[in-house]
Amino acid sequence: MALSTEKRIDITQPLWDQSTFVGRFRHFAFISNPLLSLVPEKDLHAAKELYISYKDGKEPPTTTMAQVVRAKQLYESAFHPDSGELQNVFGRMSFQMPGGCLITGAMLQWYRTATAVVFWQWVNQSFNALVNYTNRNANSPLTTTQMGVAYVSAMTAAMSTALTFKFVIQKRATNPILARFVPFVAVAAANWVNIPLMRQNEIILGLDVTDEDGKVIGKSQVAPIKGISQVVTSRIVMCAPGMLLLPVIMERLEPKAWMQRIRWAHIGIQTGIVGMFLTFMVPTACAIFPQKCKLSIDTIKRFEKDKYEEILKNTDGKPPKYVYFNKGL
Repeated sequence: MALSTEKRIDITQPLWDQSTFVGRFRHFAFISNPLLSLVPEKDLHAAKELYISYKDGKEPPTTTMAQVVRAKQLYESAFHPDSGELQNVFGRMSFQMPGGCLITGAMLQWYRTATAVVFWQWVNQSFNALVNYTNRNANSPLTTTQMGVAYVSAMTAAMSTALTFKFVIQKRATNPILARFVPFVAVAAANWVNIPLMRQNEIILGLDVTDEDGKVIGKSQVAPIKGISQVVTSRIVMCAPGMLLLPVIMERLEPKAWMQRIRWAHIGIQTGIVGMFLTFMVPTACAIFPQKCKLSIDTIKRFEKDKYEEILKNTDGKPPKYVYFNKGL
């Protein structure tokens, strides 16, 4: 039976209220489900077809609401929201749990030597660079040089922070558990370098800002600074429980006789626990801040007088109290 007019949804909007944390959590859990990274490309393209057809009101007459919702889930989990291009599977939010738990588990297991620290920070920052590139703002493309500088800078920040922190701990700290926190400190530092550099053109060129109805009324360079700061914070929160709590757990478990007998399984145990943390923390971290970020017009007036004048002109001298923009992921 064809979908009735009364039952139609706005397929371009989240299914849950995004003004609440619970609504945002449900939305991101919906599109970051790790199982979505296993869906074949042909099914993803079929979902995109149905998504676009439904949006235009031209879906097949036998389409059910369940099929529409599934198409929405697959489309939003795998295609770039700006360009509509299929994203690299390793850079999707649905791959954050499997990818993140494997790399984090390895970083937490092999942290004792400088060589291990350098190698796993390189692997992690390569993965982060791919995620940041995949989720970049398609309206502010990066040159190959800019991407290279961002990648090398993040690697340098991560490795120098990790090695400095490691050697300081080895010389001065009496508590061995502190050495296990080296990966988290390095990852946090690198995030503050990697993400801003990967999205530098948003700051240089400014982002489009809209009124509450979604109408573009100007640009702002302060907007991406706020958005990127929130994204960095979310990424650090995403990995924090696994990288801060797991070292404490393993420090207590490893001396036990039964753990000593299965030393070969420690990496698997750590990876599994990190996976459990990330399954919950990926949607939690993404939901901390609304995707549709708002910025006070007074802030633009104070720091971007030229941009404020443009907005004033585009709104016939009656600018809204707040402007809105997509903060990214």
